[in-house]
Amino acid sequence: MVTCHLRYIIDPYKLKEFEYYGKLWIPLVEKFGGKHHGYFLPSEGANNVALAMFTFPSLAEYEQYREKSLQDTACIAAFKYAEETKCIISYERTFFRPAFNA
Repeated sequence: MVTCHLRYIIDPYKLKEFEYYGKLWIPLVEKFGGKHHGYFLPSEGANNVALAMFTFPSLAEYEQYREKSLQDTACIAAFKYAEETKCIISYERTFFRPAFNA
């Protein structure tokens, strides 16, 4: 299992646009076999940082999702929406693996 953690720097004046963007991606990740854990929007503290996390059974399945998302019309539309609204300034992607109690 691999969990992708995304840390976004967003335009705080375009929070509604970013929230809409995030809501587009939740079902798209699940369409390709992932489990989305949600988008986390600014509340207290920094007003320009948002997070997202989703899990795939393996890194190979995540990579397949990435390839397929580049060909999927709904994913392409979501990418285009973010580009047009400029709600995302930058992002970083980190991968984690779980450690469970034995």
